[in-house]
Amino acid sequence: MQTPCIHVCSMVPATGFCGGCGRTLQEIGGWMNYTDAERRGIMAQLPARLATAAATSRTKTSLAEPPGRPS
Repeated sequence: MQTPCIHVCSMVPATGFCGGCGRTLQEIGGWMNYTDAERRGIMAQLPARLATAAATSRTKTSLAEPPGRPS
């Protein structure tokens, strides 16, 4: 089974997931040692994790942006 890595490695501190693949650092480091069944289990969780990581990143970004200037 191939890795879900898309070479966009950026950990989202609030979730502990990579914003590119959705895995934790422990999962990334141990990927080659997992069985196919373990990998499939992790892969099944990735879409939800990526959605959570993306939502968390968007929220933090929108909170960090300065308010717009009045016209």
